[in-house]
Amino acid sequence: MYQADLFEDTLHEHIVNVASVPQRSPFRYPGGKTWLVPRIRRWLRSLPSIPAELIEPFAGGGIVSLTVAAERLADHATMVELDLEVAAVWHTIVNGGQDAAWLAERIATFDLTHESAARVLSATIAPDNIKEQAFRTILKNRVNRGGILAPGAGLIKEGENGKGIRSRWYPATLRSRILDIVGMRNRLSFLQGDGLTVMHEHAQRPDVAYFIDPPYTVAGKRAGSRLYAHSELDHEELFKIAATLAGDFLMTYDYSEELCRMAGAHGFDYRQVAMKNTHHAKMTELLIGRDLSWLDRL
Repeated sequence: MYQADLFEDTLHEHIVNVASVPQRSPFRYPGGKTWLVPRIRRWLRSLPSIPAELIEPFAGGGIVSLTVAAERLADHATMVELDLEVAAVWHTIVNGGQDAAWLAERIATFDLTHESAARVLSATIAPDNIKEQAFRTILKNRVNRGGILAPGAGLIKEGENGKGIRSRWYPATLRSRILDIVGMRNRLSFLQGDGLTVMHEHAQRPDVAYFIDPPYTVAGKRAGSRLYAHSELDHEELFKIAATLAGDFLMTYDYSEELCRMAGAHGFDYRQVAMKNTHHAKMTELLIGRDLSWLDRL
């Protein structure tokens, strides 16, 4: 029943040129949603009123929350992240006072070599030294193949134009992005914790919108365990909580028939949209929500 050819009439073939979307995150993130930003804008602008808050319960690279804050698509954006390494970055930038400026300058002045990277990545950092953990996370994200933070990821070898380990290290750009985020702190919050719990806590608020992008796999796909430190999730529980939300939501997943069945069972609308992955291969992703008719309004 849930074969891809059943979606031909709803597959949106327009593929976003990600170069046209402002790059606001300091991360280069596996499964990042920069390509989805134009549709995020359209979704939020289709709502009856501007949300008081956009909650991103699985923030990762945070591009949606950052876009919402920068473009004032909601009054406030709240990022939630469970992963300790990623959380250290967002805590430092969003909640860390002067530590954000320290992080920006540490990146801008760091002399990146294989030797200097190895020293940072192998160093023991005290659990309460959040800003040093943040720097190490950004460094790891930028020098590991594909930006992967999960254990076992190797360092970039050839890299872009043969630049090797330095091919994704743009210190001036990263400094600028961090300071830009600091300038939006009055419209941003960060919470370290479980996204499902946060959704449940705010479920009765009709003035909240949720962008739900769980970095996990279903239907036997194991890519999540390679890409993310936290790759297990109770997907049925996520759908059950989504069904209780008083505010609107947009959920995104890799396409699978199982997810289509789950969405249909909860009365959700679902569509495939066209995208390109980091290797520029054309793919489709599944969007799930209460009503996705706004996708048809160009």
